[in-house]
Amino acid sequence: MAHTRIGKTYKEKNVYEAAKERIKFLFNEFEQIVVSFSGGKDSGIVLNMVLEYANDNSMLDKVCVYHMDYEAQYQATTDFVTETFKSLPKQVSKYWVCLPIKAQCSTSMFQTYWQPWKKEDRDKWCRELPENCINEDNFPFDFDYEISDYDFNLKFAKALSKEKHTCFLIGIRTQESLHRYKAVTKLEDNNTYKGINYTTTINSNCINAYPIYDWLVDDVWIAYGRFNWKYNNIYNLMHLAGLTPHQMRVASPFNDAAQESLKLYKALDPNNWGKLIGRVNGVNFTGLYGGTTAMGWNSISKPDHFTWKEYMYFLLETLPEDIRDNYLTKLKTSFAYWLEKGGALPVETFNELPSDLEFEDLGKPQTKRKYTQEYRVVKFKEYLDEIEIKNPNLLPTYKRMCIAIMKNDTSCKTLGFGQTKAELQRRKDIMTKYKSLL
Repeated sequence: MAHTRIGKTYKEKNVYEAAKERIKFLFNEFEQIVVSFSGGKDSGIVLNMVLEYANDNSMLDKVCVYHMDYEAQYQATTDFVTETFKSLPKQVSKYWVCLPIKAQCSTSMFQTYWQPWKKEDRDKWCRELPENCINEDNFPFDFDYEISDYDFNLKFAKALSKEKHTCFLIGIRTQESLHRYKAVTKLEDNNTYKGINYTTTINSNCINAYPIYDWLVDDVWIAYGRFNWKYNNIYNLMHLAGLTPHQMRVASPFNDAAQESLKLYKALDPNNWGKLIGRVNGVNFTGLYGGTTAMGWNSISKPDHFTWKEYMYFLLETLPEDIRDNYLTKLKTSFAYWLEKGGALPVETFNELPSDLEFEDLGKPQTKRKYTQEYRVVKFKEYLDEIEIKNPNLLPTYKRMCIAIMKNDTSCKTLGFGQTKAELQRRKDIMTKYKSLL
């Protein structure tokens, strides 16, 4: 019998059986199943389960495997992806993409993105192109060098689904982050397929699905051990380096999620470390200080003669103009949200607000959406410098903006912004497009 707690429903069925049922349902619903495979442990679980089901039910011809290669990665990851692609049944379609998309770069204050596999940067590449990959030389269309990885993935999905009703399977788990938890627990969201919470509709012919969203990291490794599935050897090296299972991630070394672990390349893949240092700006500094107060992690401090607001403007003056404008644009959006419209706070946090703090309580959110906890909408009279409560990261403060700047968090996730789609670049593209009208 199921019971509910804080929006989660616990059932007698184990997560492996539940994932098998989801995969079976998706195979019956869609003409084409595409597994987004990174070489990591979670996408590996999805791939193994899909291949198992497709083989047992003579549906291997419905399966595709898609790998976005960011060039700079552990050699063990490259080896594992290569081994995996070579072992795929001949009926399975394979898409190994090595294109100069714009990828997030959080190691540098001077560039918000970098581009792997760009031909003009070949002398800086961390390695040579893999065999039979999609690259600049064989890409069937004119490549848009301004496209982000996120937007390319969307366009690729739409292109692949033009002829067939398609489902992309993505191995994300809600245990990994609050952002991923929110992506799945979208109650009464019209953007799902047939109201199923572990899906997101891309268009009428294509959806994303997250069949192992409810797995814990323990479940992942139990599955690998029980079914003797192959996995990336980098996890063995991480274990020897003293990392816990929760700390083990295979991601692009230059994005914000990898700042704290970038230094591991020195020990786990020293041959690649030298190549990473020469690839983008700031890698060595991040390798030394990622995860420390020097880059906005843990508790940070400011000079005593500054308020956090003054310190923020001091930090902004040290940045290139375009990067500074990006942060100021985010700050302006945050002002509009908290000072004009009003932002939603969990009741627990709302009740902690100091009695001398000037704000207006606008009541409950006016939306039909169901929340897993109660919220109050609050409009502040002025932006806060800092605040001492249990969850200060839920409130608008200049201190949070300082942390974002120190982390090179140009998307401002630290301030509660969702993942961007290269907003700054789009703005530049629009200005260029309509420049002739000025």
